[in-house]
Amino acid sequence: MKLGIGIGWRPEIADAVEALPGIDWVEAVAENLCADHLPESLVRLRDRGVTVVPHGVSLGLGGAGRPDPGRLAGLAARAELLGTPLVTEHIAFVRAGGPPTASPVLEAGHLLPAPRTWDALDVLCENVRIAQDSLPVPLALENIAALISWPGEEMTEGQFLAELVERTGVRLLIDVANLHTNHVNRGEDPATALDELPVEAIAYVHVAGGVEKDGVWHDTHAHPVTRPVLDVLTQLRSRVDPPGVLLERDDDFPPTEELAGELNAIRGTLDAAAGAPPKGRRRPARPQEPGVRPAGARDRTAVAQTALLSALVAGTPVPDGFDHRRLGVQSRALAGKRADVVAKVAPELPDILGAGYRKAFLAYAESWPMSAGYRRDALGFAEQLLVSGQPADEASRRRLTRWWQDRAGPRPPRRAARLVHATRTALLGRGPR
Repeated sequence: MKLGIGIGWRPEIADAVEALPGIDWVEAVAENLCADHLPESLVRLRDRGVTVVPHGVSLGLGGAGRPDPGRLAGLAARAELLGTPLVTEHIAFVRAGGPPTASPVLEAGHLLPAPRTWDALDVLCENVRIAQDSLPVPLALENIAALISWPGEEMTEGQFLAELVERTGVRLLIDVANLHTNHVNRGEDPATALDELPVEAIAYVHVAGGVEKDGVWHDTHAHPVTRPVLDVLTQLRSRVDPPGVLLERDDDFPPTEELAGELNAIRGTLDAAAGAPPKGRRRPARPQEPGVRPAGARDRTAVAQTALLSALVAGTPVPDGFDHRRLGVQSRALAGKRADVVAKVAPELPDILGAGYRKAFLAYAESWPMSAGYRRDALGFAEQLLVSGQPADEASRRRLTRWWQDRAGPRPPRRAARLVHATRTALLGRGPR
């Protein structure tokens, strides 16, 4: 299906998206939509004939666990409500732990890379088949950006994606900004990845902005699209004419004119690359799969992913083979993202705490990993502050107590909350850092 040129629909820029000329389709974060009711802006766009594609972020198909039936049902319901031709998700894990590892479930609040190993591929393929069987429309999966690399990987990104498509028939959502990010952060050549992956399986393409700091590329979706990212788009277009290309922007939204300018830059890049001679592609030999592998791929993947996520969010030792400095950068980024998202889902908290909000939240994040999503994280943060007698001034403490009571119960957290926090600490096998 030909999608054309699109933009990521977000509530903050809904009016701008409706006003932009030449928009053929939009993509909306699935988890931000109600399963039985659409925002009026999306209804108007759909009525105009603009295709709306739901883009999931929480399935964790690259994780060791099987996809949650409730999450799959929710994604299916949104697909049916939108009348979309496909749905998309990520090749990533977002949580780890639980019964297979005899440890608490931990939430990353972020897309983390699955190891490019045969074990992880086996698990991913089974998870993809489960998702395909549960969804009413085809599924496409996105390559992600990463700060960290797994030790002992057995395939390149292109080989991993090619094997995934070969086994499952899933479509691909190729993010050229993520290919650039992995070039800067992990030394991976975008041209090699594009040569190795099956470009004929591409459903559409993402383009997004980012920024480089201290030699690390941050895929922020909050900065303008850079020339290096457009260069990767040129390389992709020289190999295939993608059915759709979409501009993503998630924060620090610019004026409508700047969004239009970025869309025009994308159109110009595609047009220029279309006029160039097609690039010949080399098709490398498929990686050699071990003939006999021991059973238990899920269990091995679960242990490995739990060890990594625990090091990132719970302060446990860094697993062997990982770059300690990079894990430190990723750990701080995860904590900062938690603080930012909690401030968005519970804006009363930074209002109550004022300038001290971020420092207080980061101190909380050091001791209390996220285990049940951002809204529960906001409640946990408030509980911990109240249990410890904060905020110091009585008026702010009363406001925070009322906020907590409105959402969690009639009484402020006291001894019971202390016992819950103590139990969580014991289960994690450590005290506050």
